[in-house]
Amino acid sequence: MASEAVRAGDNIKELTLRGVILGALITVVFTAANVYLGLKIGLTFATSIPAAVISMAVLKAFSDSTIQENNIVQTIASAAGTLSAIIFVLPGLIMVGWWTGFPYWLSVAVIAIGGILGVMYSVPLRRALVTGTDLPYPEGVAAAEVLKVGAGVGGAEENKRGLSMILWSSIAAAGYQILAGMNLLAASADKAFRVGTGTTQVSTSLSMALIGVGHLVGLAVGIAMFVGLLISWAYLVPHYTSLAAMPMGMSLDDFVGDVFVHKVRFIGAGTIGVAAIWTLLRILKPIVSGVTGALAANRARKEGRGDTLPLTERDIPIGIVAGTILLSMIPIAMLLYAFANTAPIAASPTLTISLSIVYILIAGVVIAAVCGYMAGLIGASNSPISGVGILSVLGISLILAMLFPNASGDMTKSLVAFALFVTAIIFGVATISNNNLQDLKTGQLVDATPWRQQVALVLGVLFGAVVIPPILDLLNTAFGFQGVPGAKETALAAPQAALISAIAQGVLGGNLDWNLIGIGALIGVAVVIIDEVLKATKRGSMPPLAVGMGIYLPMALTLLIPLGALLGWFYDKWAKTSRNPEFAERLGVLMATGLIVGESLYGVFFAGIVAATNKDTPLAITEPSSLAIPLGLIIFAALTLGLYAWTRSQAASAPDTDEHGTTPPHEAAIR
Repeated sequence: MASEAVRAGDNIKELTLRGVILGALITVVFTAANVYLGLKIGLTFATSIPAAVISMAVLKAFSDSTIQENNIVQTIASAAGTLSAIIFVLPGLIMVGWWTGFPYWLSVAVIAIGGILGVMYSVPLRRALVTGTDLPYPEGVAAAEVLKVGAGVGGAEENKRGLSMILWSSIAAAGYQILAGMNLLAASADKAFRVGTGTTQVSTSLSMALIGVGHLVGLAVGIAMFVGLLISWAYLVPHYTSLAAMPMGMSLDDFVGDVFVHKVRFIGAGTIGVAAIWTLLRILKPIVSGVTGALAANRARKEGRGDTLPLTERDIPIGIVAGTILLSMIPIAMLLYAFANTAPIAASPTLTISLSIVYILIAGVVIAAVCGYMAGLIGASNSPISGVGILSVLGISLILAMLFPNASGDMTKSLVAFALFVTAIIFGVATISNNNLQDLKTGQLVDATPWRQQVALVLGVLFGAVVIPPILDLLNTAFGFQGVPGAKETALAAPQAALISAIAQGVLGGNLDWNLIGIGALIGVAVVIIDEVLKATKRGSMPPLAVGMGIYLPMALTLLIPLGALLGWFYDKWAKTSRNPEFAERLGVLMATGLIVGESLYGVFFAGIVAATNKDTPLAITEPSSLAIPLGLIIFAALTLGLYAWTRSQAASAPDTDEHGTTPPHEAAIR
């Protein structure tokens, strides 16, 4: 429910000049760090929570700062963590030999237009996927918890314990990562082994943030991801390794990883594709309701009744949204015409570019909805955005293959480059819509004004767009990319860009293995049927997208999410029997939030150290020891269980009644 202050009018400080400036500064720094870190070591960090922490520290100097103003700062800065994912596509243009560098204004335009479209496409989805859904939005809830505790919302006792909970769980999560970075403990654990005639692997990154995400997403999503993980690693990997000969000199771990990347991930992409289509069909009704609600709000504004709408229900007017989307097609068409100046497109560009624009319009709607749903399911930083990139490049590549069936040689190269350029625009839509709906969830929980957040995210897109190209150019000049002729030994792998480029080349060169994607699609159909049966018989659910993610993502990124979901389920089960169930549940949420906060802040710190030292492992003080893995597993388990035990003891001594008498935000979020 909106607070009385929010109901009262527009007097609350929210979208301020100082907030925009602070958000811009954080965005520039975080975007540069994320692009550098993502291309150098294949990792990026979530930026919403670190930005919220920095914002609260800075704006505390102003007596009139508000929780909503801090939320605007993190909304602007969150563009850094998501827009930097364009590195999954744009380097592909250099890998296929089309670009030698990143043309500044062309790159700025494609990044900015794609990002702004992502904001516009997601505006009508807010009512469907944020206010009118039971999706958990783990990172959005975590960011709201940080803002609330920092603002003192919830009463003295709860905030005292909540702040302590976030602080110590953050220290535990960051502390473990620092010890792992020093090579004193293992950052991950993996073991490949034979299964019959095949091989598989058990692996996990020792990330406490994943435990926190699991706690927040709940048991149904955790089980679904575990099912996908079993499909991938208990059957698909052993099966395909049994059919392939391990190259001489390759380790068992590398062999398993190679088969997973080149075989199983394509099956996962097929499953995600079917699950995405089904998800879209299921949410069509709430999407239509959301658009209808936006149109009703627009009519109210035109009739002079705009002030009667609660601030928390005011989006950017739907007329501006639709107009911006349609007007964006003009610069997109100009960019595509400028890009398609070689054969075979140059001979007859109108049809190709017209179909590409229609594809961007339609794919944008679908991808915005699917990516928003994925963010609600497991969080923006854990969503398999590269899987969406695979599906996007497949679509445009198929269109080009039908238009130019006889292309070969340099003409194929031209078509591959065009496909990557179109995919880059759609990828901007995917990354920003993935992030925008998560931010809007945070905003809902802190009584923010949606339209102000949406404007803030557009600003964040523009700030990020001007920073990314020069960073990409600098890294290309300094290191280059693997697979490019003449690449140095220190060349950056950019694995997602390499994969998406390979798919475009496979479709347009006629050598893509469609059987793998077809198998994934069949698995997706089976999971959809199982999910519908479970819902019809009221025996729970198995979200198909979560299963697809479990197949597509490496086990190292998924194994701890089901474990965190299980721990969270046991904790919440106990909390319901405690003296104050609401207080106990909220403390559990704050502890899980702290795990995400600590690792996010460590990500900022680590990125800075990597950039300053130009080393992949800048904190290492020794070589990895044979004891690092067993010792790491023991300490990781002890920290995790110790934190849950401590949280339980804090909750057990809670007051008999919740002093402020409100429903915990987490409970409100998952109803």
